[in-house]
Amino acid sequence: MTEAGANLSPCFRTAVVPAAGMGTRFLPATKTVPKELLPVVDTPGIELVAGEAADSGAERLVIVTSPGKDGVVAHFVEDLVLESKLEAKGKFKLLEKVRKAPGLLEVDSVVQEEPLGLGHAVLQAERVLDDDETAIAVLLPDDLVLPRGVLDVMSRVRRKRGGSVLCAIDVPKDQVSAYGVFEVEEVPDAVNPNVLKVLSMVEKPAVEDAPSTFAAAGRYLLDRAIFDAIRRIEPGSGGELQLTDAIALLISEGHPVHVVVHRGSRHDLGNPGGYLRAAVDFALDSDEYGPSLREWLTERLGDSWAPQLTTYE
Repeated sequence: MTEAGANLSPCFRTAVVPAAGMGTRFLPATKTVPKELLPVVDTPGIELVAGEAADSGAERLVIVTSPGKDGVVAHFVEDLVLESKLEAKGKFKLLEKVRKAPGLLEVDSVVQEEPLGLGHAVLQAERVLDDDETAIAVLLPDDLVLPRGVLDVMSRVRRKRGGSVLCAIDVPKDQVSAYGVFEVEEVPDAVNPNVLKVLSMVEKPAVEDAPSTFAAAGRYLLDRAIFDAIRRIEPGSGGELQLTDAIALLISEGHPVHVVVHRGSRHDLGNPGGYLRAAVDFALDSDEYGPSLREWLTERLGDSWAPQLTTYE
């Protein structure tokens, strides 16, 4: 998945991760533990997303939190007491894991005081950007896009074509109503057939009304013009400012918007079913856990397996 042009430095320095949600689909677990810190095997989902941003050249991570969710940011702060204890006990592999998140990139946070939509959450990051930053990356922590690298392609597309670049996945037609869906057209001079021009976006359309099967996948490379657009859109249901509405406004005003269609896998950490699939997928790829898990799953799902029912008299 490439676009013409050499590998250059990214066209963004700051990656924004909206993490202000309550995680209600994971209650009661998220009563005390933020959803973003739930481990995918042994690594919190937000650390995986931060690692993706760092791999793509981001220098700073801005986490948009809500009141009371300080633990999400604390995960990226050094814990010198814990580190010294692990070092004293010779637990160097664990020490390396503990030190990984604080060493990924600079982390800042802003607070979204009220849950007023994804567009509103993204708008909160404007206040901490440097004046010379012309674009930001937005990574939704519920989405794991694998393998990594789509942000690199998106950077190359923006550098060549300007404007904003989004990530899309091709979903089964009967599932389009769960997504924001793109109306697209081919780019005649594109070397990469997975680069398409966006004509419009439709939020959760009926199957018969969907303009395509290309759906938003939680990765956005947005021109700084997005902030002004968010301020100019009208609130939708529940008084929320939707990012898709702001992008649609930019498109209507001639702002170029493209998508890169990601042909790898995507896991939705925002619901327990997707979270479990991600954990199994990551565990199977692990040298530490993969072999024994694969053996257990084969036995568990084999023809010889039957549920073991225990009755208590």
